[in-house]
Amino acid sequence: MPVRPGPAWCGADRPLHSPATSRTPTVSIPILRRLHEAEPGLIEPLSALLIDAVHGGASVGFLAPLTADKAQQYWAGVMAAIGPALVLWVAEHGEQVVGTAQLSLCTKDNGRHRAELQKLLVLSTHRGHGLARRLVAAVEDFAVQHALSLLVLDTLAGSRAEGLYMHLGWHRVGEIPDYAGDPEGRLCATVVFCKRLSVRLSSVALQGC
Repeated sequence: MPVRPGPAWCGADRPLHSPATSRTPTVSIPILRRLHEAEPGLIEPLSALLIDAVHGGASVGFLAPLTADKAQQYWAGVMAAIGPALVLWVAEHGEQVVGTAQLSLCTKDNGRHRAELQKLLVLSTHRGHGLARRLVAAVEDFAVQHALSLLVLDTLAGSRAEGLYMHLGWHRVGEIPDYAGDPEGRLCATVVFCKRLSVRLSSVALQGC
């Protein structure tokens, strides 16, 4: 009795001698890493990422059209600030930077338990594949490892980012009307989020009011 062939996706039923059907396609996943010092070579690809975000409607402190010179000036400043008070992550796909996030740590004596998530950006061609989630997870892991018990952020009201943070367990504190302009200059509301993390604090006075 002849054996019925399995479905096309069933690898066990594929001829072992056929290179066209025995190979498993590989998916290239962006490499995520934290910068420990300035890397000037990343300024240009980070600038391309920022321009992509601004021209795509992201309200991240810039108006459209954003020039390459202005974007590079911004990232040069970020590179110079990398250190105890500013942490930068990049996601790289080959020579291209396809995602980034920053964490600004509070340096005040009574606020060393908190930090602000800033400039979470994912290249438009790489959205929808969990990269933003990976970046947020990296930031949160770093925060826990460094005894940061509270993270805050703000994002454009009604944006996709707002839904992302709610899905990732961030608490929506509220809205501030007319907080900042979108890339076209229209004043928009911003949404403030926070997330409390389970860490051991060194001071009893900072364990909550």
